[in-house]
Amino acid sequence: MLLIFGLSVFFRTIGQGDFHCPNCGGDRHYRQRVARRWFTLFFIPVIPLNRVGEVVECGTCRTRFNLDVLRMPTAQRMAAALPMAMRAAAATILSAGDPTDSTARSRAVDAVRGYGLADFDDAMLAADLATAPEGAGEVIAQAGAQLTTEAREWFLAQVVRVALADGAIGPGERQALHEIAGRLGMTPAHAVGVITTTEGAARE
Repeated sequence: MLLIFGLSVFFRTIGQGDFHCPNCGGDRHYRQRVARRWFTLFFIPVIPLNRVGEVVECGTCRTRFNLDVLRMPTAQRMAAALPMAMRAAAATILSAGDPTDSTARSRAVDAVRGYGLADFDDAMLAADLATAPEGAGEVIAQAGAQLTTEAREWFLAQVVRVALADGAIGPGERQALHEIAGRLGMTPAHAVGVITTTEGAARE
């Protein structure tokens, strides 16, 4: 009797969800799969051997990636993170200055709307200001990790304009701006450059 035996790798699905596929270039469904080597007899897996590793497999293009790919935010998560980050930044900078100034509040509302939250209004801003800003830095950091250098500069410039709406930037506001810039992933020197440039443009 002829025996046909060998070693083969088989995958088993242990999880699934949505991720941003680097190959497809969009949000896709994925399966998280464990690879294990098996001893086969007549091409049938008989004895499980060692685990080879884990992969993430795109449900659309079937490309396999290592688990690090799940750290990339989906487009949906990114779209939600940016307006939330601007809300947090606007409330932070207003709290550091004059949160009752109508011009500054109006500029803050416009900044948040500019990041996609079209229904944001002064009542929502008031609620943000009344809430302790715990976690605001983390919200800003999550968005900053997704932004290019130019996008971080633009984000910070919008916050600077909110600070300038009620007059010259005070010490408390300047400190808050540097804290926001740091959360965005900007160096102190980079932050100074953006703040100074935006201040200069506002005086022209």
